[in-house]
Amino acid sequence: MEIVVTKSELRERLAAARRAGQRVGFVPTMGAFHAGHLELMRRARRECDVVVVSVFVNPIQFGAHEDFDRYPRDLEADAAAARSVGVDLLFAPATAEIYPPGFQTYVEVTDLSRGLCGDRRPGHFRGVATIVAKLFHLVQPDRAYFGEKDYQQLRVIERMVADLDLPVTIVPCPIVRDADGLALSSRNRYLSPEERRAATLLYRSLCAARERYRAGERDAATLAAVVRQTLATDPRVREEYVEVRDALTLAPVARAGRPVVVALAAYVGSTRLIDNLVLAPESEP
Repeated sequence: MEIVVTKSELRERLAAARRAGQRVGFVPTMGAFHAGHLELMRRARRECDVVVVSVFVNPIQFGAHEDFDRYPRDLEADAAAARSVGVDLLFAPATAEIYPPGFQTYVEVTDLSRGLCGDRRPGHFRGVATIVAKLFHLVQPDRAYFGEKDYQQLRVIERMVADLDLPVTIVPCPIVRDADGLALSSRNRYLSPEERRAATLLYRSLCAARERYRAGERDAATLAAVVRQTLATDPRVREEYVEVRDALTLAPVARAGRPVVVALAAYVGSTRLIDNLVLAPESEP
């Protein structure tokens, strides 16, 4: 595996692959790899000839009072993990390489960036869309892999690719969870042991809604209330939002008559975590 830090190096290393007609798979990340990241890389390895991973903590997707400065960074450990699963090229640019002086162009997906995390993190999805568009332009991948834990992000990127006619296939990948159900996240390392145990309530609350759904409940407000009631059983967990949205458009729904996503954000201690679960009739994908 090779590590490159400049755009020119990246283009140079990928030129031969493109000339040879090789399929390029891409996994964009902010580093601090966990098993979920590695599963994306493994899938890219299975499906592509060349696998590229980026590590870039993107400043423009963090708000003024968010955790940009303390976001975990360990390039040496990330490189070792990427190497272990067969990544070919690791792109780890400095901030000035991506946003040079005078940078002033942004990408925004309007409707899908509203609601859910978009309302609580103003400008976040503009930052996400901008960096992903830049990375797609630099890497020019055939396939790009994203986890479904960041569900709204996934839908934003899919819409951006469709609207801008970008020649890349977006591959959604299932949430990877610990044995107790907690969705893997780089921010889980902020949790104390007690908070880590409390954080399992997020997935358990979603599972409670799924049980009601399987029992025939289709009222969206009732399903959301089941999640809220479960979250409220532990004072260490503070709900930020619980919403039931159309699984494709993310529009609010009154009834779960078609596939929906139950999405939540909550603070466990000072750590903000998100999770979701898609509910659909057994006959639907």
